[in-house]
Amino acid sequence: MRAWDSLLDRMLRHLIRRGTLELVYSDETLRRYGDGTGDPVRVTIENPDVTRRIVLRPDLGVGEGYMNGDYTIANDDLRGFLALAIRNQTGSGMPWFEKPREASRFFGRRFAQFNPVNKARTNVAHHYDLSGELYDLFLDEDRQYSCAYFERPDMTLEEAQEAKKHHIAKKLLIEPGMTVLDIGCGWGGMALTLARDFGANVVGVTLSTEQHALARKRVKEAGLEDKIDIRLTDYRDVTDKFDRIVSVGMFEHVGVPHYREYFSKVRELLKPGGVSLIHFIGRSGPGGATADFITKYIFPGGYCPAMSEASNAVEHEGLITTDLEVWRLHYAETLRHWCDRFEANIDKAVALYDERFCRMWRFYLVASEMAFRHGGQVVFQYQLAHEVGDVPLTRDYLYRDEDEQEHRLAAE
Repeated sequence: MRAWDSLLDRMLRHLIRRGTLELVYSDETLRRYGDGTGDPVRVTIENPDVTRRIVLRPDLGVGEGYMNGDYTIANDDLRGFLALAIRNQTGSGMPWFEKPREASRFFGRRFAQFNPVNKARTNVAHHYDLSGELYDLFLDEDRQYSCAYFERPDMTLEEAQEAKKHHIAKKLLIEPGMTVLDIGCGWGGMALTLARDFGANVVGVTLSTEQHALARKRVKEAGLEDKIDIRLTDYRDVTDKFDRIVSVGMFEHVGVPHYREYFSKVRELLKPGGVSLIHFIGRSGPGGATADFITKYIFPGGYCPAMSEASNAVEHEGLITTDLEVWRLHYAETLRHWCDRFEANIDKAVALYDERFCRMWRFYLVASEMAFRHGGQVVFQYQLAHEVGDVPLTRDYLYRDEDEQEHRLAAE
């Protein structure tokens, strides 16, 4: 075997302990890894240089290799391949010769995630200013680009996203006429729900020009311009005070060096007696570093924190955590829906971009799903307030009949 092939062979013998991986090297040598259980996943090396790139930077090499067609998977079973890889990586960890590189990534993350306003705007544009038609191919009609809430396993994506928004609204204890700041408002779906269904007055902020334009258009079409103000600005530049603050899927873009700055701003903008709900992807284990593939191609400057990292910043900024909920497989199911829709519309996606982009996007969606199923990724919902008595003593209010809300709005 070639030297790089031998190193990859050594790495895989360390990593793959459960399940079965069959790897056909470029010289047609077939090696099997794992304990022989389950359906085997067969991978064939098409470009011999890919083994070097995988050994040097495993997650980037695997991701780019799939994008470029440097290896093929039998039946294009990307889901099975990544499930096998992530499940084993979680159990075995990287071999000893990979640990120095992992340590350097961890200690270098503060530089990689330094996100002042101008850099934050550039990072946001990299992902969220892609063609709006791309997102139409896989998101629900409301363009919710965050974890849905599957109260029942048979829910459609649209139903589960609606359930997510209403669950969050209940945690915010929204009353008609309240002022709400939506940090990272996306395409305006949460702002529209809070204004239309709960009678709130909402300011939504985003750094994406594409999201800003569409959100404003949707607000106008809904006839809610008097209740919703969508601004193209950084949350750090907001000076108003609010009864409620909500942020869904934005904290992942803040960056470790800015956590205290973020929660300090939340505390500053939240009125006395106010309530905030911060919803974000996190990790069930200790802090780490963002995968190289995700940093390079999907979310530059992004990071999903451990609970300890977020909680440390909250504690230092004088906010009270009044409720903390952990969603586990909800995002895996959300991503499965997204990937199924994307694959069903693959011809349209190729027409928008090209096959390499579509392979990149599919790898991103499937790898993310497998990270939630097998890699310890979760979603945290932090409910925050200034004082311990600012929210009810029990969680009963989350499960009251929504008819109460409708009657209250009708009485206004």
